[in-house]
Amino acid sequence: MERKDVIRAVMEKEYQISPEAVELIHSSNSPEDLLKYVLSTVNNSIIVIGIENIDLEGFDTSRKTSKLTYTENGKNPDFETSAGKPASDKIHVPSPEERKFLSRASTFSSRSDNPSSEPDSSLESTLFSEPDIAIAPPDPILKPSQDPVPDSISVPDMVPDKAYEPAPNTQTTPDTQSDTISSEEVSASYFASASLSSVKTAPPTFPSHSSQAVNRSASSFFGQGNSLSSFPSNRIFRPEPSSSISARGLFSDSRDEYKHYPGKNPVTVVSDITGHSTCIGEYMQFVQYFRDRYSKLSEIIRGRINARPIESIKRKSFRRGGDGGSEEISIIGMVSDISSTTNGHKILSLEDPTGSFPVLIRSSDKELFELASRVLLDEVIGVAGSVTNDGSLMLATKLIQPDVPNSVQRRTGSHGKAVLISDVHVGSSQFLEDAWLDFLDFLKGKSDSEGMRELAASIRYLVVAGDIVDGIGIYPDQEMELDILDVYEQYKKAAEYFREIPEHIRIIISPGNHDAVRQAEPQPALPENIQAYFPQNIIFVGNPALLELDGVRILIYHGRSIDDLVASVPGVSYQEPAGAVLEMLKRRHLAPTYGSRVSISPEKKDYFVIDPVPDIIHTGHVHTLGVQRYKNVLLVNSGTWQDQTEFQKRVNLMPVPARVPIVDLANFDVKILAFD
Repeated sequence: MERKDVIRAVMEKEYQISPEAVELIHSSNSPEDLLKYVLSTVNNSIIVIGIENIDLEGFDTSRKTSKLTYTENGKNPDFETSAGKPASDKIHVPSPEERKFLSRASTFSSRSDNPSSEPDSSLESTLFSEPDIAIAPPDPILKPSQDPVPDSISVPDMVPDKAYEPAPNTQTTPDTQSDTISSEEVSASYFASASLSSVKTAPPTFPSHSSQAVNRSASSFFGQGNSLSSFPSNRIFRPEPSSSISARGLFSDSRDEYKHYPGKNPVTVVSDITGHSTCIGEYMQFVQYFRDRYSKLSEIIRGRINARPIESIKRKSFRRGGDGGSEEISIIGMVSDISSTTNGHKILSLEDPTGSFPVLIRSSDKELFELASRVLLDEVIGVAGSVTNDGSLMLATKLIQPDVPNSVQRRTGSHGKAVLISDVHVGSSQFLEDAWLDFLDFLKGKSDSEGMRELAASIRYLVVAGDIVDGIGIYPDQEMELDILDVYEQYKKAAEYFREIPEHIRIIISPGNHDAVRQAEPQPALPENIQAYFPQNIIFVGNPALLELDGVRILIYHGRSIDDLVASVPGVSYQEPAGAVLEMLKRRHLAPTYGSRVSISPEKKDYFVIDPVPDIIHTGHVHTLGVQRYKNVLLVNSGTWQDQTEFQKRVNLMPVPARVPIVDLANFDVKILAFD
């Protein structure tokens, strides 16, 4: 068994492995059996399998036991006695001195075959600063909406400018042996570097992007120098599979168990960070987070273009067109830098696990340039174009986002209604209690109108996308605008309100940035001591969370990244928040830019990747109402139950309170009820 086979097998089990552990398994007399033993005994909490996780004595004992049984059954004539074992099958257990030498020497073994792949010291100097992921900056300046919100609205269908079609099978085949990229070119450098032991001394953080011309090192996402053999992501080209419960992205961790709540109104929690957080702030976790993001999103794009690794187009042996780069090629990368030339062209720096490469978008190509103007830092895109004769620049002709395929099918067969609300803000002096009580009376069927009573009787679910209470210390001088100064008393009061909701309505509550959970996203569900205040029939989930409501998939996200999208994407505003959600959907990611207003915890997997595509995306946070449709996906940003606060006046935020979107689960029609 080769070293690359060891690494590939470990990677398939969603672990990483240190170079010394690879060397120990490879050098054993039975590497296949030892690898199987290690993978069967390693704890699920382990991220990087090190030499300390390999129990050679236990493995030796297990082999003796298994071969003893094998011989006694008369199936192994090569054994002379049932208690014996050939000397060649013994596993050498290194002494403490040997282990120390092995650990020190093999740290660099993963780079011995690639001398050009050096550790990126600039990355470490950039990362080693005090973490700020728990800091929640105030909301940005908002502009008031001049248009009144009607009691009911029509939902427009968003028609894409261009349909994404599967790429034809026209992958370029290089002439030279060195240009052939395959899954065999995986080395131990993907899993660990020489600096691994040193980076555990300080929890790093990524700097905020104050502009779109932020300088980043070439290895800022993937933690390695430019190494062709560092990642197997470009080894295969296949169409994007249809979305299913067992698909990638939000469902990718096979160790996560779906939580099913049966009954008349069943709920299945498919993806939720609650109980699965592994983040402790170490360097390798940031690297792993970005690798997981790139792996999932690049796989979606790879179903539409035949991309090649970036490192392959840098090689001198790379064949270019005779007219100075007319051969069209495609690459997939994460955007590490965005800049402009003196002539007004845009340059995107794309990075994959093998290296980085600049891409020029000419201002004369109006449509492509406009699309490039909406590209964000850290999003994953595909680019097609030609490479200049000196191999230093790609001239782009096409830009591909993950986006939603046109073939997305809407779920059918369900019935009843789902009510989508957010930002209740119980405890605030601006909490609209009268409107809220009218809403509760509606749910209880106490309306004067027979039509409203029939509508209330058809409601099966109430989904709350965060900010149940106003919290404490969320923004400056907040205590001056609180009727309830204790956060636990705020939750007790909220629980009293939710107890009045009829039991036939299943309630799902997700947290927001005002709730009593960590500020860094993804956020776990409210703690158990707070859940205890509420009725037993309420389901508490994290933020974000993907659920099935009797077969209808709904993705709940509080929506803090809307602040980033409004600040970065032209045309996105707080007055039309569903437009911001649409930008998330096109990028297939709820929080594309890392290190801005949204504090993101580097978990083992990226919980923000939108895959598979849900039927409904429900967000809140910005206190305005918005509803759109896009390729059979319903986007709903619910309003609020809080009137304008003094802080909101200072930042010019005009809320849209007491509006309730009600979704028909059979046909996804939306009705807006006003309770103000």
